[in-house]
Amino acid sequence: MYKELLWVFTQLPDDYIVLDTETTGLPDENGLPDIVTLGITVVRQREIAKSVEFETRPKKPISEEAQSIHGITNEQAAEFESFYSQWHQIAKYLKDQLIVIHNASFDWPILLDHVARYGLTMSPVQGVFCSQKAAIPWAQAMDLPCSHRGPSLDTLTKALGVEDLRAKEGGIHGGKIDSRQTVRVLEAMRRFGNVHIGVRVNG
Repeated sequence: MYKELLWVFTQLPDDYIVLDTETTGLPDENGLPDIVTLGITVVRQREIAKSVEFETRPKKPISEEAQSIHGITNEQAAEFESFYSQWHQIAKYLKDQLIVIHNASFDWPILLDHVARYGLTMSPVQGVFCSQKAAIPWAQAMDLPCSHRGPSLDTLTKALGVEDLRAKEGGIHGGKIDSRQTVRVLEAMRRFGNVHIGVRVNG
């Protein structure tokens, strides 16, 4: 039902990357949170070609709520390498790519904040596509739970009958596994929305 509301997903290129972050918490009076893990999944011809995860040492403490989501303690994170030292590797994946993020309004500003904070240079990209925002019309039409940001990855995973990779890990989130889950959901929405809608022209 309502396949026409998924039209935007059918227009995505066959090659793109998905980015996901896990952080120290939510934005607060002290600014944006720090990245703890950053996952990137490379998609070529609509298939997962590679997935990587960068564990980065935060300067801010990890909140209890964030730790319950991704399972990383402050003690563990203290052993990670700095964001600065890993940026050149991350940037190579981003360069000239279309970047898909589920909840881009959260992850992308945090990434840009880190780049600016450490005096780094952002790679040129094709653009950023928020799969969460793009899914709002279909999710609302299907009466799915939907916040102002859009339907969650878990909601779409269940609604589309996609395999839940996180279920195998006890529900723990991570940059790598969440980026892979986003690809599965994205491609399921592409397939579901790939319907030809006839247009009648008079005259």
